[in-house]
Amino acid sequence: MRFNFLHPQLKDNPVSSLSMLVLGVIILSLQDSLIKFMSSETSFWQLQFIRSIGNIVLLMLIAKYTNGIHLLFPINWKPVYFRALMMTTCMFCFFAASPKLTFAQMAAGLYTFPIFVSLLAIIFLNERIGIWRIFALILGSSGALLILEPWSENFSLLQILPIMAGFFFACNIILIRKYCREESVMSLTLAVGIMFFVSASLGILFFEFIYKVSIYRDTSPFVFIGWPLLTFIVFSFCLSCSILNITGNMLLAKAYQTAESSWLAPMDYSYLVFATIWGKVFFGVWPSYLNAFGMFLIASSGILIAFREQLNIKNQQRK
Repeated sequence: MRFNFLHPQLKDNPVSSLSMLVLGVIILSLQDSLIKFMSSETSFWQLQFIRSIGNIVLLMLIAKYTNGIHLLFPINWKPVYFRALMMTTCMFCFFAASPKLTFAQMAAGLYTFPIFVSLLAIIFLNERIGIWRIFALILGSSGALLILEPWSENFSLLQILPIMAGFFFACNIILIRKYCREESVMSLTLAVGIMFFVSASLGILFFEFIYKVSIYRDTSPFVFIGWPLLTFIVFSFCLSCSILNITGNMLLAKAYQTAESSWLAPMDYSYLVFATIWGKVFFGVWPSYLNAFGMFLIASSGILIAFREQLNIKNQQRK
């Protein structure tokens, strides 16, 4: 049985990619909110270990009974696995402080990534920066400050972690568009699963047998405990996250393969909307007015950057 979705697609399809992106965002925002909801029952390393095994097994089964195992092997493994490393680091930064932060704060920090995409393009691609992009960067940075609230008595350095996740997610976006266009969505997703498994195994070994500081294990067990007691509920939850993770990431990877990131970026910010909704559903919390305004500024910054990139592309095509 052959599914064209699983093969690399060199031709852009903006409408289809936009639909895949929105669906992927809904699924991944649900998964992320569930992980925060269950963070007191498991650890990051246990979650990643079980989820990664589920990811790898499911991908192998999908490949075997659809388009073939060969789709799991990348054409060029170096950028694929470097991108997987960026995603793994992104996920650690995003979830490490999840027991301490609201889901809205986590989501807003992650979605500073267009700011970093612009900065990385200037540094590594020698792109020129115009007045509109400068304005967008200032706008997004202001939004990030409103989320962080460094002037608040409740400010914690942990609030910087989701913004670091935004940086590593930006690295992922650049890599997948520039170097992974010809790769199958299966190989991209499997690489992330393998990197999750390796990092989780190292984390479990380190925090169970080497680094066992009681004060940190008591205050931040989600990160500093390698393997807490595994219950059937936690095991089932991890496997459910595996299904959501594979589905969402395959949809996002395919979306970014088949359309310019500048086209997708505005709707990518629907994650902030769904994060707010899931935050209310699972935790009964709405973001504060200041945080909500910060989220609005961050989204406006990303949309403005995307809009200007669209105009630049059209101007270049006319020339």
